[in-house]
Amino acid sequence: MNKTFDVVIVGGGPSGSACAYWLARAGWDVCLVEKKTFPREKTCGDGLTPRSVRQIIDMGLESEVAAHGHKYSGLRAFGFGAGVEMKWPEHPDFPNYGYTITRFSLDGLVAEEAARQGATVLTGTEAVELLEMTEAAPGELRGAGGIMAKNKGNGDIYPIRAKFVVVADGQNSRLGRELGTSRRRDWPMGMALRGYYTSDRHDEPWIDSHLDIRDPSGKVVPGYGWIFPLGDGRVNVGVGLLSTDHAWKGVNTTKLQEYFVAQTSKEWGLSEATCLGPATGGRLPMGMSVGPHFGPNTLTIGDAAGTINPFNGEGIAYGYETGRLAAGTLGTALLNDDAGVLSHYDTSLDEYYGEYYKVARAFVRIISEPTILAACVGVGMRVKPLMTQLLPIMANLMEPNRSTPATLGYRALSRLVDVLPERAYELLVTRGDDKNS
Repeated sequence: MNKTFDVVIVGGGPSGSACAYWLARAGWDVCLVEKKTFPREKTCGDGLTPRSVRQIIDMGLESEVAAHGHKYSGLRAFGFGAGVEMKWPEHPDFPNYGYTITRFSLDGLVAEEAARQGATVLTGTEAVELLEMTEAAPGELRGAGGIMAKNKGNGDIYPIRAKFVVVADGQNSRLGRELGTSRRRDWPMGMALRGYYTSDRHDEPWIDSHLDIRDPSGKVVPGYGWIFPLGDGRVNVGVGLLSTDHAWKGVNTTKLQEYFVAQTSKEWGLSEATCLGPATGGRLPMGMSVGPHFGPNTLTIGDAAGTINPFNGEGIAYGYETGRLAAGTLGTALLNDDAGVLSHYDTSLDEYYGEYYKVARAFVRIISEPTILAACVGVGMRVKPLMTQLLPIMANLMEPNRSTPATLGYRALSRLVDVLPERAYELLVTRGDDKNS
C-alpha cells in the first residue's frame, strides 16, 4: 500500500474492532489487520455482562447479537453446599440483562460494522514485524511507523504505514513485547479452559458460576467453574484459576475440567457423548498488569494491555471500552496534530479502572489462599442480600453517584486497601499456608 493511514490497528478482537469502529465513525482513515478470517474460533467463556452489552448497544449491534446469541437475566452461583440466583441490577447506564454468544459469531459482527463505517479491514493478514521503530522514553512504549503485513493466502508481504499504531493482538502480544511491554508477575494472572457440550438446558435464563470444584473423593480443589447456556443446543463449560505469586502452582487445568464436568454431569447431562470436542484454554493477564500502555505514536488496548477484570475474569467489556478510549485519544491527537496527547490514554485508564483494579488485585491476592476462600464463600453463599450486593462490585456495575449498599461496601474495601500494606496480604497467605501444613 502506497498510502499512509491515520491509524493501523493490529488485532480484530473486541478491542481492535471497537477501536476501528469508533475511529472510522469519526471519519479517520483507519486500517484494521486481523491474521485470521472471520468467522473464527476463539477460546472464551462467551458471556456478555451488562457492561459489554452497553458497548454493543452504542455500536448499534444489539439486534444482530440478539439474533446470534442468547439473552439471560443474571447469575446463579453455587458453592460449599449453597446456591443463590441473582438478577443483574437496575442501573442508569447499563441494561439489566446480558447475552451469551460465541466469539465465532461475535467478533466478525464488530469488525464488519467497522468496515461499514469506512475502516479498511484486512483479514487473513498477519503483522510480521513493526516498521521504523524508535527508542522508548522511560515508562513508555517504543514508537513505530507502521507494520509489515503478510497476506496469508498468497504470501505477499507489504508495508502498511500509519501515523499511529495500536496493538490489540491479545494476551500473548508479540508486537507489544517488541514495543517494550512486560507483565507484572506479582499481579493476577488467570488460567482458563473451556469446552462445548449439548444440553437440554441450553436456553436457561441464568449463567452458572461454581465457586468450588471437587475431585472424585469429594475434596475441594483450587479453581472455579462455569456453565453458560448458549441457546442453540449447546452450553459453554469451563474452569478457571486465579493466581498471584505461585498460588495454585502445579494445578492441572485439564484435570480440573474433568472434575468439574463430573461434578455437574447429572444436572446438565454432560458426558463424552454430549461433548462436542476437546477443551481449549489459555492465560489471562489481569488488572492492567501489562504495561506501558503508550509511546510516542503507539498504544496497547484490551488483553494486550492486561485489562481483564480480576474479580470475574471478564475481558470483552474492557476490550470494547479500552478500544473506545484509545479511539477518543487518537482522534484528539489527530485533530490537534499532537502526538503528546497519547499520554492522556494512560490517564483515562487510571481514571476508569485504577482504583477498581487495585481493590480487585487485593481481593484476588487474599482469596488465592484456599482456607480464606472456603471461609468467605461458605458464609457468603448463605446470605443472599450480601451476595446480591457483591454482584455489582464483581461485575463493576456500581453507581458512583448513589450511596447503594454495593457502592458503600466497595468504598469501604477501597479504603481498606489504601491503608493495608502489601506485607499484610503476604502475612494472610502465609498464615493460611501454616494452617494447612
